[in-house]
Amino acid sequence: MGKGMEEIQVRAAAAEEPGIFIPAGAAEVLERLQKGGHEAYVVGGCVRDSLLGRQPLDWDITTSARPEETAACFAGERIVETGLRHGTITLLLRGQPYEITTYRLDGAYADCRRPRQVTFTRSLSEDLARRDFTIGAMAYRPGEGLVDLYGGREDLSRRIVRCVGKPDKRFGEDALRILRALRFASVLDFRLDADTAQAAYSCRGLLHKIAPERIRVELDRLLCGPAAGRVLREYRMILAELLPEILPLHGFCQHTPYHVYDVWEHTLRTVEAVEARPALRLTMLLHDMGKPACFVMDDKGQGHFHGHPAKSAELARGILERLRYDNRTARTVLELIRLHDHRLEPVPSVIRRLLADIGPERLTQLIRVQRADAAGKADAAREEQTRRVNETEILLEEILRRGDCYTLRDLAVSGQDILSLGVPAGPEVGRLLQMLLRSVIAGEAANTREALLEKARRMVGQK
Repeated sequence: MGKGMEEIQVRAAAAEEPGIFIPAGAAEVLERLQKGGHEAYVVGGCVRDSLLGRQPLDWDITTSARPEETAACFAGERIVETGLRHGTITLLLRGQPYEITTYRLDGAYADCRRPRQVTFTRSLSEDLARRDFTIGAMAYRPGEGLVDLYGGREDLSRRIVRCVGKPDKRFGEDALRILRALRFASVLDFRLDADTAQAAYSCRGLLHKIAPERIRVELDRLLCGPAAGRVLREYRMILAELLPEILPLHGFCQHTPYHVYDVWEHTLRTVEAVEARPALRLTMLLHDMGKPACFVMDDKGQGHFHGHPAKSAELARGILERLRYDNRTARTVLELIRLHDHRLEPVPSVIRRLLADIGPERLTQLIRVQRADAAGKADAAREEQTRRVNETEILLEEILRRGDCYTLRDLAVSGQDILSLGVPAGPEVGRLLQMLLRSVIAGEAANTREALLEKARRMVGQK
């Protein structure tokens, strides 16, 4: 037994038994590896989350067993070689996946992204030393307790994100760790320790070497954290390395009675106020990006931003394409940005028209966007907009519950009914149906077959 493992056992034995409750499947994985003569621990995020009183989403296992030795311990079970070159296999045990990774040392990193090679080791301490943050560099197994060589548990209690070893070295190995640090700060509502924060700032230029897809995943998680606004506020210049379009927002005074914050602070307050879903948080982050380019001041000293939704959508499109967002997310975000300044009125005909134009799902999202937008405004403007939005939402629910007509599918007459009036087949049939639908939406005609046929007869007779 090497000196490293002796140190681990001494420190683990002295550690207070943490409240980590390993589910039966993960416990079985540990037990079968140990019966095969190998060390095995749960490690990383599942340990961190357990110590925080959170339910882990998955249970990762680290082991001294080589991949082929791991496979031998689970002969007859389904094994997927997900990352064999890096020592990782995925075991499917009674339908539940478990990632099992051999202790390893990372070689030199290529392009600040991934190690050129990995070397397997029998030392848990060497494996933990390669990990990025102390709060993820802890391991645990029943009967031994917590293995915490870098003060991760203390950092949890201090609510600190701190690199293992020298932060600039960690970020130089894989620059995505800079965003991971911000993501953990946002999701856990933690702070970066001073050295880690300084290194993240000084190394931020390395983010350009990271694949857009990896950046997108971390950005979504960061935005959906409960402390997203604070983290974006504190680390604006790191975000600006990826989204330089935000730079003009900071300090840009809006010069209107509706706003008391500059465009950047308004943006952050709307991000904080909207539901924590990636498309909605992205919408709020990008919704006012076009304001600086559209700003004009009138002769009374009041600012105006005519056309800024369209300009914001134009800038947002470039960002979404650059980060390779999927088409559905991009379409949602761009439509909501274009609509975000549309005045919602709690009037049945107005709501039915919006339902016809954008549908109930998008209108529901727009209500959430406008409620969040109000949260970043001056008191009077916030109260007035919030009242209109809330009343619109109540009326929308009533309209949907009643089943009001707002699409051709809901109309009480069909194309066949129009043809029965002697209208020849062709575009005129569709035009008349659309006119009837507009009349129903506006409340000018009842959605009954008799009333609509009578109206259609009058339309035909007027031609």
